[in-house]
Amino acid sequence: MVVVVTGASKGIGFELVKKYSECPTIMVIAVSRNIQSLTEFVKKNKTNNLLVVKADITKEKSITELKKLIKKLKLPVTALINNAGSILNKNFLEIQKKELEQVYATNLIAPFMLSQALVPLMGKTTKGHIVNISSMGGFQGSAKFSGLSAYSSSKAALSGLTECLAEELKSKNISVNCLAIGAVQTEMLTKAFPGYKAPLKANEMAEYIFEFTNKGHYYYNGKVLPVSSTTP
Repeated sequence: MVVVVTGASKGIGFELVKKYSECPTIMVIAVSRNIQSLTEFVKKNKTNNLLVVKADITKEKSITELKKLIKKLKLPVTALINNAGSILNKNFLEIQKKELEQVYATNLIAPFMLSQALVPLMGKTTKGHIVNISSMGGFQGSAKFSGLSAYSSSKAALSGLTECLAEELKSKNISVNCLAIGAVQTEMLTKAFPGYKAPLKANEMAEYIFEFTNKGHYYYNGKVLPVSSTTP
């Protein structure tokens, strides 16, 4: 079985990769633009079920090459965790078009295109699960914060995409769910809220996502679930 994790070089993504590396029956494909931490982890731990892939998933060519690589493994893709994210903390009136496009490219378009590429490799021998990692900032009715209009709106769009894909893919033996996570102590949180200390560490949230990815699709489909003990 194959599990694909994007944004795998740090924070929650890196902790997810570490969790999956402990499962000998699962090949985890760790995707990131910067792979130094991942290659060091493989070298240090002599991990043989972790495939590190250097790729920019905002580029169509990278997604095409990733799909070709996975097909060569000839193993069923059981899960795709769209974890990669980009944040911009800037006054709404000052945000430039290219900045908005960059945030949406990572937070919305890349999950859309990567899911589209990998769906044909999922659901054939076992039930597949696409897990989109969103944010409480994009959860309808949650508290919103100044400076995060690009980030929060892109995550809200990801939640909407989840509901659409769940309907389209249910006949293909694939469930699609979205976790709107709250405050977790990561580099991204520090960038958005300097000085704030979150109640959860990256490895703690990764453990929850790990369990949800492996079992949640038997209970949920098309759901946007808040996973938050607090929102800054």
